[in-house]
Amino acid sequence: MKIQVTVTPKSGVLDPQGKAIAGALGRLGFEGVADVRAGKVFRVDVAASSTAEARAVAAAMAEKLLANPVIEEYEVEVLG
Repeated sequence: MKIQVTVTPKSGVLDPQGKAIAGALGRLGFEGVADVRAGKVFRVDVAASSTAEARAVAAAMAEKLLANPVIEEYEVEVLG
């Protein structure tokens, strides 16, 4: 089963990469960009018999390795 884990900085945590991207977008003429949060996306194939099991495996991966739970949050999606 394919899963996707999206990791982004928690709100309130400084995101210098996101700030730089927001500034660059403004300079390129994309007006109205209020904020950008830069993150990471991981797509992983896992052996799971159900979507619930796949979500649990993905959450465990995120908590143990893919995300730093102190400063980052993550979202899990089962792609199929």
